[in-house]
Amino acid sequence: MGEAMTENIRRYISELVQINSEQTAAKDGAPFGTGARKALDWFLNLAHSFGFETINYDGYAGEVIFGDGKEFAVLAHLDVVPAGDGWTHDPFGGEIDETNRRIWGRGTMDDKGPAIISLCAMKALKDEGFTPKRKIKLIVGCNEESGWGCIDYYKKHAHMPEEGFTPDADFPVIYAEKGILHLKLKYSVKGNFHGLKGGTRVNMVCDYCSVSAPLNEEKLRKLNLAYENGAIVSRGKSAHGSTPDEGINAIPPVLSYLGLENMREQLFETQFGLAELQDITGRLTFSPNVIEQVGENIFVTCDIRYPATYKLKDILGAITVPYEIISAQDPIYNDKECKLITTLCGVYNEVTGKNLQPLAIGGGTYARAIKCGAGFGPEESGEEVTIHQADEYITFEKIETCFKAYKLAIERLTK
Repeated sequence: MGEAMTENIRRYISELVQINSEQTAAKDGAPFGTGARKALDWFLNLAHSFGFETINYDGYAGEVIFGDGKEFAVLAHLDVVPAGDGWTHDPFGGEIDETNRRIWGRGTMDDKGPAIISLCAMKALKDEGFTPKRKIKLIVGCNEESGWGCIDYYKKHAHMPEEGFTPDADFPVIYAEKGILHLKLKYSVKGNFHGLKGGTRVNMVCDYCSVSAPLNEEKLRKLNLAYENGAIVSRGKSAHGSTPDEGINAIPPVLSYLGLENMREQLFETQFGLAELQDITGRLTFSPNVIEQVGENIFVTCDIRYPATYKLKDILGAITVPYEIISAQDPIYNDKECKLITTLCGVYNEVTGKNLQPLAIGGGTYARAIKCGAGFGPEESGEEVTIHQADEYITFEKIETCFKAYKLAIERLTK
């Protein structure tokens, strides 16, 4: 990767990160808020300046087209989860840190950075005179983090390729993803408290929970809670909903303070007996991430990632309290020996000099929107994980690795 390309990619990532594309209220032409629409317009304008054909699907999604023939997809997203608290760098500053050789900001790794790198890999191939024998569609959505309305709209108004990858997962390549189920559970509870509330997104471990309740200083100390402005406050650590063990959920201590031990045990310990389920794709994870009191009812929205060989009915059959299905996505399971998986895995190992094998994950990516899809980077085993957390960043080294891998993968799968 030449020096000019290196500097340009860093600058593009920085500029895109400076656009706050958290989902906000819908407006005309901006179904997921003005920030997401601004990010989409910016990205497509950059692609157009590279000489690519671009299409904007009414603010829901966009695509960049390169070549002709049987279609091949690269799917990325431009929306981000809320920045949250705890940052030591401006989450939307796009700070290029030459000293620590990284770019700071929400979306640098998930998924604005990889989207930019994929686009620049296509530009590099084009500039080198590469003519793909397939129509490459770089599809960028604006609602991946909170509902996939972008993909639903795209599928109704365009043709989704049957094969492709998403730069929104792990290296060396993801061949299987767990099923994802978001459930809102209902508990009827009477007590001397009100205003119980915590969490912002179902796919983010709750890092803040509060309730108005009588002060008990002994319980407060024992449970490591705070008393602020007349409310009992619990602080935890956010993490991705697919890896709840990497975070600290703020809800359990508050439930204990309120004497709701049975509810706490069911949600965070026994988990309806589901936590024992596992297969080659890993064990089931059950993360109650949003809680809200409405009258004498408490609603808890949970992020459940279940092993790929199980069915949705297996999970729902274990739930013993009233529930509402917020969303459900079936698992995906590809043959590890298929061309897509072996090519992507081989590319990564060639670029890095490693000898790794395909993986299965609990995260949900755009790969499941394709008949034969796979997650391909940017995360690598052993590195610090900041996705969905404060002080998210992408290193210069990561940018270079992803650029080489995406460029070579696109070339080999479309030549």
